[in-house]
Amino acid sequence: MPVNNNTDMQFYQNTWMADHLFTVCDFAGPGCAMSCNEKSTWRALDRKTKCFTRAIKQVLASTEFFIKQDDDVLADQDYVHALMDKYRGHPDPLFISDILHHNDRINVFSLSGITHGNGKFYMFNRRLLDCLNVDVRYIGQRYEDTVFGGMIHTGCKDFNVTYVQEKNSKIWHRKYKNKNKDIDLAYIRNH
Repeated sequence: MPVNNNTDMQFYQNTWMADHLFTVCDFAGPGCAMSCNEKSTWRALDRKTKCFTRAIKQVLASTEFFIKQDDDVLADQDYVHALMDKYRGHPDPLFISDILHHNDRINVFSLSGITHGNGKFYMFNRRLLDCLNVDVRYIGQRYEDTVFGGMIHTGCKDFNVTYVQEKNSKIWHRKYKNKNKDIDLAYIRNH
């Protein structure tokens, strides 16, 4: 989970995912699994995506599933566990997100005609991580989710990638509203 100075880590430590967090911080500090040494802005998210992908490839060698989510997102625990149960041992690279398609007129070989996910939340397996091209090349600054899609497109093109549309009703972005709770998950905007 990419975090910055505005991220309330206590909030996430009190949720179900606390034991599973691998935090990617702007700069080294308490509670950071790694840092990319760059302030989070919209202009830096593509580089931060490449940075954290390199890190998890090196550090988390025995992990089967990975979830990248923004710090203004909550994911339903039962839903995530059901996805892991369903896709455990899946033979092909797997990518679960709010699936989008992108055409890039400048980066026709690396970022055009790609399938990618909404950067708020995506889940993927070890097989996808192993084939990602973390050195994907492109011209200009691009959004993180487009760059991750480019890593899939250029690195996993020889594999049968399974794309699964997430259930948006199980992923709360910026606002959590359910029964007697109405929580602004992005009270302080980060970008």
